[in-house]
Amino acid sequence: MSHEVVEKNIGLMIVLVLVVALAGGAVEWFPLFFLKETTEPIEGVERYDALAIEGRDVYVREGCYNCHSQMIRPFRAETERYGHYSVAGESVYDHPFQWGSKRTGPDLARVGGRYSDDWQYAHLYNPRDVVPESNMPAYSWLFDAKLTGDDTSAKMAALNIAIGATCPKCNLYTDEDMKNAKAAVEGKTEADALVHYLQGLGTAL
Repeated sequence: MSHEVVEKNIGLMIVLVLVVALAGGAVEWFPLFFLKETTEPIEGVERYDALAIEGRDVYVREGCYNCHSQMIRPFRAETERYGHYSVAGESVYDHPFQWGSKRTGPDLARVGGRYSDDWQYAHLYNPRDVVPESNMPAYSWLFDAKLTGDDTSAKMAALNIAIGATCPKCNLYTDEDMKNAKAAVEGKTEADALVHYLQGLGTAL
């Protein structure tokens, strides 16, 4: 087939471009489904507990991912600032992933344990109290909003489906976990949940 035939037939060109793109893409992503390091959790990575699940939902609801990524690239400038680069095995329990690419604020992939709980609470209540130049909005209402735990077990059940589909060897939530979920979070504030979630990020590496 000559170039002239392809170049004069836009429909044929589109089909051929799609075939090449799909073939090249398959070569890139298909092997990942069979690599242990991309389908199984690395040592030390645990599923989210009930309070962390609620905290992560607050994180997503408030749009924190719009300004904070959770993916450290394997470049010296990034690893010196944030720590070890992110690996796939850290995220097997994370659905949906919070990797992102926007960094109005710093990457949070390894923020767990970097600051004290008190610092995190102060930062959420009024960021300028601890980082004067911060342009992050205050989230003072999270300190008044209380969790009921009414939906926590349902969230665990949904995560079981998502995790089980991509990681057959992962540790899923049991019936007992779901039974105790409400008691584990009831009465806690959304700020408590969010700080608990943040303090667990990236601590496995």
